Amino acid sequence: MSTIKLGNPAVVGLAGFGLTTLLLQFHNLGLCGLGPVVSMGFIFGGFAQMIAGFLEQKTGNNFGFAAFTSYGAFWIGLGFIWILNDFGIYKSSETDIGYYLVAWTLLTFILWVASLFIHTAMAVTFTTLLLGFIFLDLAHFVSHEFTPIAAYVLIVCALSAWYMMAGIIINDVAGKELLKVGKPWIHLK
Repeated sequence: MSTIKLGNPAVVGLAGFGLTTLLLQFHNLGLCGLGPVVSMGFIFGGFAQMIAGFLEQKTGNNFGFAAFTSYGAFWIGLGFIWILNDFGIYKSSETDIGYYLVAWTLLTFILWVASLFIHTAMAVTFTTLLLGFIFLDLAHFVSHEFTPIAAYVLIVCALSAWYMMAGIIINDVAGKELLKVGKPWIHLK
């Protein structure tokens, strides 16, 4: 039996998710262009998150496996949509992107329900993610005035993901729980 301590793949998944989500909201608020978002969407939000998800599968964590590989695919897919639009290969309309986001809202709803059984930090992250997707859906189908609302909600989401990442890293190196993640919102037993 091996006594080698392995790193927790969630730290990279949460870091990539949080960073790309934060950058996209800076873009949605008009603070930066799309270039950094596309780059990090492919590399950190996309590939790094997928790698983290595949490593979560090796640990037996179905939630981490599903979340990180799914949102890694989200970022890679979104990056391709933007590139295909930019090169005029296949132009996705506002409605096309809206339906892309609606599909992700539905998947996020499933993961949100599961997050309620994990801990408060996870539930907050997925609650804000679900709300952010809903506001983005409204921005694509009702009014662009929902975009800044989505951006602010998703900034909270990104920072919540980073809080979990910080908790895993800081608590590990400190040898005790300095950053609390809270109890599950739903506890069955």
